[in-house]
Amino acid sequence: MPSFINKVKLFSGSASNYLADKIAVSYGQKLGSVTLSKFSDGEFQPSLDESVRGCDIFIVQSTFPPSDNLMELLMLIDAAKRASAHKVVAVIPYFGLARQDRKDKPRVPISSKMVANILTAAGADRVMTMDLHAPQIQGFFDIPVDHLDSTVIFIPYIKNLGLDNLILAAPDIGASKRVREFAKILGVEMVICDKARKRANEIASMTIIGDVEGQDVVLIDDICDTANTLCKAAALLKEKGARSVRAVCTHPVLSGKAYENIANSEMEELVVCDTIPLKPGHHDKIKTLSVDRLFANAIRNVSEFGSISSLFSISDSYQPELI
Repeated sequence: MPSFINKVKLFSGSASNYLADKIAVSYGQKLGSVTLSKFSDGEFQPSLDESVRGCDIFIVQSTFPPSDNLMELLMLIDAAKRASAHKVVAVIPYFGLARQDRKDKPRVPISSKMVANILTAAGADRVMTMDLHAPQIQGFFDIPVDHLDSTVIFIPYIKNLGLDNLILAAPDIGASKRVREFAKILGVEMVICDKARKRANEIASMTIIGDVEGQDVVLIDDICDTANTLCKAAALLKEKGARSVRAVCTHPVLSGKAYENIANSEMEELVVCDTIPLKPGHHDKIKTLSVDRLFANAIRNVSEFGSISSLFSISDSYQPELI
C-alpha cells in the first residue's frame, strides 16, 4: 500500500448539486466547480474547472429522468479520466432504471445491466449508491460497488417516534425482505400488503396478510413513484383497524399525481431521503431526511482505505434531522 493518500476532489452533476453541496460540507471540503455549456439544439458539454491530475475524483449525480442526468454523469466521468484523474468514483444516490433488472416479458432490455456496462465503459473505477431496487444489481458491475443502506437513517427516526404499538408493513411482496430486516432490528412484527396489478402503476386489488387492529403501522419501501400503492395500502390498513399509518421510502420519485395522492391519503406522513429533489411547495405530509453525512463518511472511508461495512452500524445516539 502506498505511504500517501491521493488528493480527493468532489464534483457534482447539475441534477444533484443541492445534495453534493451538503455532502461536501459534511466531508469538510469545498465542492469542485463544473461548467455546463449548452447549445441551442439541446446538446450540452460539462467541463471540470480545475485540475484533477492524479486525484481521486468523486462525482455526485443521481440518474432520475430525464436521461440527460445519466448522460451528464457519463460525460463528467470521461472528462475526469481524460484529465488524468487517478481514480473516478460515480456517486449515484439514486440509481435510475434499477427496476429493469430482469426480462419479465419477451423482447425487453435489462436496462440496469446496460447502465452498469456504460458506466464502466465511460471510465468509472467504482460506484457508490444507496438502496438499489434489487441488491443483486451489484453483480451487474465488474468494478467495486459500495451499496449504502438507509436503515441507519430510518431506524433511529422510527425509534424516535415513540410509537407504543409499532408494527411494520410491506406495501407489496417485493418489499417483504427489506421490511423483515427492519422488523428484526426493531424487534417488532410485520404484515404484508399483497397486491395484484393490471399494468405498471395500476393496482387491481390488494389484501392485508396479518392483523393491524389498534396498531401504529409504518410502511417501508425503497421507491415511491406514483404513491398509488402506499396510499391504497394506507387506506386498507386504516379500514382494518390500524390506529395510525405512516411510510418511509428512500427514493421520492413522486411522478404523475403522487403529491396530490399523498396529500389526500390516510398517511400521517411520508418520510423520504434527499436522493431525489422534491418539488418546491410540497405538502407538509412529505418530510425529508438527508443522506449527506452517510455519503460523506463513505467517501472518506473509500479514499482512506477504511471499512464501508462500519457504516451499516445503527447507533441510538444518531439523531436524524428533518430538512
